[in-house]
Amino acid sequence: MGRRGIKEYRAPEALALIAADRAHEPLVCPSCGTRTIQRSPRRRVLRAGELFTAERISLTCAGCSRHAFYITRGMEPPRDATMDPRSL
Repeated sequence: MGRRGIKEYRAPEALALIAADRAHEPLVCPSCGTRTIQRSPRRRVLRAGELFTAERISLTCAGCSRHAFYITRGMEPPRDATMDPRSL
């Protein structure tokens, strides 16, 4: 149990699930092994000229009710020139 009775994944489980979601792979619950992960908001296709905005993603298993949350990165410039890995 996590905060206030909310069932959360352990850190390694959550990281594996988030990595699978970011890689657009099928989502399988690392705790109970079912494929009943619900993603909110649902993935949508970007249209030409539409910018990708940062948003909070919720991954919830319908089988065991465990949750994982993460924030996607939007298309924004780096905060500092020294933080841009492409400039090397």
